[in-house]
Amino acid sequence: MTVRTTTTALVAALAATAAATLALTGAGPAAAAGLQCSVDYTTNDWGSGFTANVKLTNAGTTPIDNWSLGYAYTGNQTLSGTGWNGTWSQSGKNVTVAAPAWATTLAAGGSATAGANFSYSGTNTAPTAFAVNGVACNGGSGASPSPSASASASASPSPSASPSSSASPSSSASPSPSPSGSTGTGTGKAPALHVSGNKLVDANGAQVVLRGVNRSGMEFMCVQGYGFSDGPVDAASIAAIKSWKANAVRVPVNEDCWNGYANVKPEYAGENYRTAVKNFVSALRDAGLTPIIDLHWTQGLYTGNSSGCSDVNSTCQKPMPGAGAATFWSSVADTFKNDTSVVFDLLNEPYADRAVSGIDQAWNCWRDGGSACPGINYPVSGMQTLVNAVRTAGANNVILLGGLAYSNDLGQWLAHKPTDPAGNLAASWHVYNFNTCSSQSCWNSTVAPLAAQVPVVVGEIGENDCAHSFIDQVMSWADAAKVSYLGWTWNTWDCGQGPSLISNFDGTPTAFGQGLKDHLTAVN
Repeated sequence: MTVRTTTTALVAALAATAAATLALTGAGPAAAAGLQCSVDYTTNDWGSGFTANVKLTNAGTTPIDNWSLGYAYTGNQTLSGTGWNGTWSQSGKNVTVAAPAWATTLAAGGSATAGANFSYSGTNTAPTAFAVNGVACNGGSGASPSPSASASASASPSPSASPSSSASPSSSASPSPSPSGSTGTGTGKAPALHVSGNKLVDANGAQVVLRGVNRSGMEFMCVQGYGFSDGPVDAASIAAIKSWKANAVRVPVNEDCWNGYANVKPEYAGENYRTAVKNFVSALRDAGLTPIIDLHWTQGLYTGNSSGCSDVNSTCQKPMPGAGAATFWSSVADTFKNDTSVVFDLLNEPYADRAVSGIDQAWNCWRDGGSACPGINYPVSGMQTLVNAVRTAGANNVILLGGLAYSNDLGQWLAHKPTDPAGNLAASWHVYNFNTCSSQSCWNSTVAPLAAQVPVVVGEIGENDCAHSFIDQVMSWADAAKVSYLGWTWNTWDCGQGPSLISNFDGTPTAFGQGLKDHLTAVN
């Protein structure tokens, strides 16, 4: 599941501009009376761009309502994207960060941290003066480089190349951040995994049940031209996930960006994007969190039943992976073949059942691709093809295979299970309160028999009402069946518009997220 689109991002950018205009004109003497504040400004700089993090502290004795922080750069630093944990905007050299809708008041002694990506050339001199609601902050600090696992990248204003389905990496990609200190040899804290019967087990044969979250962003930000991630993916954000007692993070990614197709801005494509993903995956692994790489958005022109977009590029969810997905998985497998703590999820949510005639034909399409997929007018890579691509690259990592009906239908999964010389296949299942198989009777009749024979990982659980009564049932059922599960999603979106676990990347839960947090704390 993904609810972020280009339209959403553009609307957010326009909202940011409007909010900034109001903030710059609305600071009067009465509102500023008695206001005291301090600002800590730090950056993660990679030469052509940087992530700016600003921590605003209310140093006074009264709350600051509708706060708006302003500062100015002396160089050509240019805001890219919409930032996070605040409404960011820029006018000339002046930058404004307005309070997010969920935290308009800053309590006495409280603090708020916001971040955004910027591009620049030349010298990146830190700002030295900050003001809140028109009042200068005392104790503002200059920038101190703060290396982290963040994979954020610059957003250079150069136009993206014309759309193309070519899989050749872009030759004009800008230098990227080097991978974080891990070697990818499986020696990190997350366990090396393999399949044993119907269980995921570690190197000692002990069962591992994955319970965690999805971290959406890398599947859409790059192809939309805004960056690598929706919000921070640094050490602090990973620590916040761990504070919920999670032990796994699913990372949705994009075929076009990884393969370096020409429709993606060079700074977010090819080696730059691959490095960003590797950095994040390595940081998760080294923090003891099992990383699951999920191919979320793929190439293929599909305008049939339930089409998500009329675009050949990887800008939405397609019913099945195209030919480029085999190239993608061959490359991913080669990258992580020496690290079996990393799990591969071959396609987020197949829905060949919406594109071809009959459920039997859909399952044949799912496994075999190609001519078995009448109704899909692009070359389809079936699951067997993708399993072969991974194994031919020399990777024995655990592979997850989502079923039909957006991974909610596992009815013929076992009958169409691909051949795997490594014997490391597991089923991926998604369940939301609006799915067809959303009752315990369905889970008992279709999922439980499969879970008795192969490992089942519920790659996404969620509900569309900003509550958690449904996922409470799912988690309790899954615990009894020793089935893994991950909540959608660790992003600060409006949980009333789509399942969102947090309202702040420090781990502050939404009403929906509170259910997952409490449950993970209880079982882990």
